[in-house]
Amino acid sequence: MQSSREASYQETLVSPVLEPVKTETATKKWETDEEKEMADSNESTSSQEPLSPAARLFHAPQFNCTILTAIGCKTSINPGVIKMGLEQTLMKHPRFFKMLIFSAKLTLTICTTLFKTSNIDLCVDISSSFNVKLKVVDDNKCGSKSKWESTKVNVENHVTVPNLDPNMDSPDQFVEDYISNLSTIPLDLSKPLWEMHILNVKTSDAEAIAVFRIHHSLGDGASLISLLLACTRKTSDPDALPSIPAQQRAGSHFSGGFWGLFFAMWTVLRMIWNTLVDLVLFVATMLFLEDTKTPLKGASGVELKPKRFVHRTVSLDDIKLVKNAMKMTINDAIVGVTQAGLSRYLNRKYDRVVNVVTGDQSEIEDGENGKKNNIPKSIRLRASVLVNVRPTPGIQTLADLMADESNNPKWGWGNRIGYIILPFTVGLQDDPLEHLRRAKAMIDRKKLSLEATFSFHIAILVIKLFGAKASAAIARRVISNTTLAFSNVVGPLEEISFYGHPVAYIAPSVYGIDPDVIPDPHKLCDDLEKSLEIIKDSVVERELDAS
Repeated sequence: MQSSREASYQETLVSPVLEPVKTETATKKWETDEEKEMADSNESTSSQEPLSPAARLFHAPQFNCTILTAIGCKTSINPGVIKMGLEQTLMKHPRFFKMLIFSAKLTLTICTTLFKTSNIDLCVDISSSFNVKLKVVDDNKCGSKSKWESTKVNVENHVTVPNLDPNMDSPDQFVEDYISNLSTIPLDLSKPLWEMHILNVKTSDAEAIAVFRIHHSLGDGASLISLLLACTRKTSDPDALPSIPAQQRAGSHFSGGFWGLFFAMWTVLRMIWNTLVDLVLFVATMLFLEDTKTPLKGASGVELKPKRFVHRTVSLDDIKLVKNAMKMTINDAIVGVTQAGLSRYLNRKYDRVVNVVTGDQSEIEDGENGKKNNIPKSIRLRASVLVNVRPTPGIQTLADLMADESNNPKWGWGNRIGYIILPFTVGLQDDPLEHLRRAKAMIDRKKLSLEATFSFHIAILVIKLFGAKASAAIARRVISNTTLAFSNVVGPLEEISFYGHPVAYIAPSVYGIDPDVIPDPHKLCDDLEKSLEIIKDSVVERELDAS
């Protein structure tokens, strides 16, 4: 018998957007067994799909990435409901019922051997035509021949529900440790590259946690947030999909006539110049230009260590208040607040270095309000920012994204991301709003550059010419020579429910934090939150003075 929650969810579940593809071979009758066998072979071949260049990049040994997303729910999670929802939505998406394989044909003379090497597990299935399927473990040598192949998915193999003590001590620390441990375990390549862990334990900001692990080769942030939203419904209307913010690229502000033409030409020249400068700096970063060694920058090999994943929920209304008062975008405001928070954190860290020399054990508690600036001058601190290069900005509905994939595979589902290198200005400011002004100025300049588009197409070209290993080495070099990886995705406009479970927060990440580099990540979150508070208070005070 179904539980009441399972029954109510099944009644309200909207039919999936994706319909199964109908083929002629499904209904045609074959006159001989040989014809049927040949048709089955062709159908098996058609179920295979080669990896895109970007997907091959994310399977290269130096750049193997997994997206880890924590979904906090306001109620305890019913695993049966989640499994049923996954079967009816997410598991109908092509990437989530396909596994990674390498196909080949072998000529067998005497016998067939099942063996294992350090690079490739060979799992041999012999049929009358001697077709052999090799499951790829190391994509280093044969990544260009890897394919996605449809397989039957058992939801039980993808959803883990550990038996937890609901009254445990320090549940927040347990969840953080659990997620950190997941970052050390590779996904199982013998099945589609995703899994979910359901943690029914109450934390400080949620009644239960669902942890998604999805390999980055399945899609980028824009793709996966579209898929995730297709698995949710409005809390206020269980039959309705959540609304997606409408975004449009800025149109031209030039009028006609001579001056309009002049400013248009001037803008084009600035874009060409900015792009050239950015590409030169990008190449220099790849070759030798490295960020300053600071308490935020990890050493070589940091990507191989266990990571911590922490988050902090802040008020979007506060960010919008700052954004509207300063006449900027939300991204401008977030980057400015991040600069201020990093400055507070570094100022305290460098103050400890000074105090070790002087013997003073005091710490700076409020760096933006008249305290000494301990941060060395001329620090180079940059972020590798991931940018969606699709013609349509922001996020799209899953139906629109899949339609784009069918009509133009270059712009639909998958990884369509470029990199830009964004310099951060760190240091305490007499006016906290100066962080916002500097962030906006830099972002406005980056908007007049094709750095993201060029980095995307250059990466694809390198993969096609030299292989995924070479492209991964370049990407790893750029990321290693910068300090931060910075990205964000747009969320829904309303409160949402995940298969009937009201969502408290969604916290996605890829790289995490190395505790050997940042041993106090929650203190860093405190600094970011405090910086937003100081900036908001400054904005309100300025508006009061103006009135």
